[in-house]
Amino acid sequence: MSTPKLTFIEKAGYSAADAAANFVFMTMILFQLNFYTDVFGLTASAAASVLLWPRLWDAIFDPIMGVLADRTNTRWGKFRPWILWTAVPWAVVMVLAYTTPSGWKAGPLVAYAVITNMLLMTLYSMNNMPYSALGGVITADLNERAKLNSFRFIAVNIAQFIVGGFTLPLVARFSEGHDRQHGWQVTMTIWAVVCLVLFLITFFTSRERIQPVAETHTPPKQDFVDLLKNGPWRVMALMTLVHFAILSFRGGALYNYYHQFTDKAAMFDFLARLGLTAPALAEGAPKPGGLLESLGYIVHGTRDNLAASNIADVFNSLANMIGTLTMILGILASASFARRFGKKAVAVAGFALSAVNAFAFYLLKPDQVTGMLVLTVLGSLVYAPTVPLIWAIFADVADYSELVTGRRFTGMVFATIGFCLKAGLALGSASFLWIMSGVFHYDTKHPEATDAVTGYHVTSTLAVGVMFTLCTALLLAYRLNKRATLEMADELARRRADAAPAAA
Repeated sequence: MSTPKLTFIEKAGYSAADAAANFVFMTMILFQLNFYTDVFGLTASAAASVLLWPRLWDAIFDPIMGVLADRTNTRWGKFRPWILWTAVPWAVVMVLAYTTPSGWKAGPLVAYAVITNMLLMTLYSMNNMPYSALGGVITADLNERAKLNSFRFIAVNIAQFIVGGFTLPLVARFSEGHDRQHGWQVTMTIWAVVCLVLFLITFFTSRERIQPVAETHTPPKQDFVDLLKNGPWRVMALMTLVHFAILSFRGGALYNYYHQFTDKAAMFDFLARLGLTAPALAEGAPKPGGLLESLGYIVHGTRDNLAASNIADVFNSLANMIGTLTMILGILASASFARRFGKKAVAVAGFALSAVNAFAFYLLKPDQVTGMLVLTVLGSLVYAPTVPLIWAIFADVADYSELVTGRRFTGMVFATIGFCLKAGLALGSASFLWIMSGVFHYDTKHPEATDAVTGYHVTSTLAVGVMFTLCTALLLAYRLNKRATLEMADELARRRADAAPAAA
């Protein structure tokens, strides 16, 4: 059975919703932990709870969402309508989650943070789980699937470039004359409007093509029991748990690495060579105009008076942008690497080299800022090809379930993987705060303490390297290599072709 090639419009349109999702996801990975401790005003233990429980609820809700999506039947398909239905609520709650109520006491403030974060995570699941499953039913062609995921993650990295590169400078810019809380609210309002537009683009440009050989009505429990017997799913579920724990763990650690461990004078000297510094302004004097000033990318001051400046915000954002641009280049090469070596082989190499990169980061001194950026580029380059291929592997796991059981329950596969993803994110952020508090005596009111700075250094490098090593070992145990996936695709294509006359 021939599969039509996807048009550029459909591939680009499909990618838009994941770009939107990453305005929430990357803000959560890079900044949410420090937003709750430094802006919202929570203690480390309260912030850990706010980050842990809503994300664990989200993880539990994902399989429920998978059941709902698999059993949704509309003229738009099973998965597309959820992107439309959640678009407006997503935008509203996104703003509320980064709004700090004025004058509230600790108890109500924690409750507000839990409720808004839980609502945001629930909407994320209701939108992104069906979206992820949609990628598995747009096409059955393995090469087209790899191309689709490459488009998807190029769009993701464009969003990550914007979030990682402009969020902190914009927050600082909109905080002028107000406070950091106001800066966050305005910045997230802008991002929320962008999300709404991107979701609508995906809904109107995507199409579901793959239908199961026969419509089944097995209970969700049976789908889940069959998944537990699926060896590739078990490996990928555990790998996903560790993988996404790395992302949230490293995000919180790196923010503090740049803001507390890295030498501010060395950052200033580096930014001065790029023309991103200017003399300090007289009190009450307006800032000069220009795009970089408007975006908050100019550091005013001298190298010996930087404590209250935006130096770390700018350098951290610059590192994020450089890493993301490199990621896009690596993602562009992922499809060709996958065709030549297979998805598994490329993923194993990428995670192993990422572990080496994290260990190398540990060797850098606080003033070696050029080395930090060089390792950021190298780390992004080796990790990038794994990003779309891991999601393509999840689609292969869904194919394997169909091969073994004769039923296709794509929603359940992606929902359970989503459970592990969200649980990993929850445990990554919370474990960073637990380790910092328990081992390095971290106090959110004194983030510059010597023990805490040591903790930022260790957690962002050595701990991350150990977790990347574990992911590599798990991927080595995954048994669907290039040959196995090609044979599986051929067999499923034959079954669908045989069943087509009966379906007609």
